[in-house]
Formats: sequence, C-alpha cells, structure tokens
Amino acid sequence: MPSRRAQKTAEAIREVVSMAILAELRDPRVRDVTVTYVEVSGDLRHAKVHVSVMGTETKQELSVRGLQNAAGFLQSKIANRVEMRYTPKLSFVLDQGVKRSIEISRILKQVLPEQDASPAVETDAVEMESETDETEAEAEGPPEPPPQSDTADGQE
Repeated sequence: MPSRRAQKTAEAIREVVSMAILAELRDPRVRDVTVTYVEVSGDLRHAKVHVSVMGTETKQELSVRGLQNAAGFLQSKIANRVEMRYTPKLSFVLDQGVKRSIEISRILKQVLPEQDASPAVETDAVEMESETDETEAEAEGPPEPPPQSDTADGQE
C-alpha cells in the first residue's frame, strides 16, 4: 500500500503531465491521450504514467513513443510546478483497462440472453390483466360509493 505522500505526489504528477500534454506538448504523434493514473516508487524517484490512447494499436504505440521522447520536457514541467527534492524519472505505459472493459462487455452480450425482450413481455401481460379487470368491473355496473359514517358529518 503506497504511503499518503506517494499518493499525493502521484496525483500532482498526473495533473501536471495531463495539462502539459493537453496544452504545451506540440508533438504530432501525441494525440487523443488521457493520463489515467500514475504510480510512484517508494523513494519518489520513479513514476510510471499510465495513459489511454484512442485509436488503432499503431497509433497507440506511436503516441507512447512520442511521450517517451517528450519525457524530459514533461519532467521539467513537473520540476517547475511540484516542489520535490528529486524529480521522478518518467516512464509511460499503455493502459489497456478501457480496451479490456469493452471486450468484456462484448463477450457478456454474446453469452448472456437478451434482457430487453423479457421485461417487455411481462409488462404486456400485466397491462392485459389490468384491462381485463377493468372490463369485468364495467360489466358489473358502476362501483358503489363507500358507506358514509355519522362521524363524517360531525354528528355523534
């Protein structure tokens, strides 16, 4: 379990790197990149930046390579904005979490039966029952008014 200090440092690094990629990095290879989270070593000298890249695998690899080339620039941004004794050495890792969740969702749709069809059938059956009850009630005649008690008039 990382220490509180390491977690705060990781969050600060994530913010700085995200903003630098978005606003200041001019590398054309680095597009559609989201920094998902950052892992910092116990001595705070190494930081593993997990990124998610939208696009094909080739585009993802190209973006990670561009980020590795821009690591020195991003480290200087961290040094300017986060006060630390040592600026951590950055390494970038492609985060496959989004891709895996989409794949799992696709597999579940194939394996599990359709759940949209069964509730519609049940609601149709319930509607039919309520319509039958209403027609039976109409056949019997108008409903009788509830009996009134003497206390409702205020007389006792």
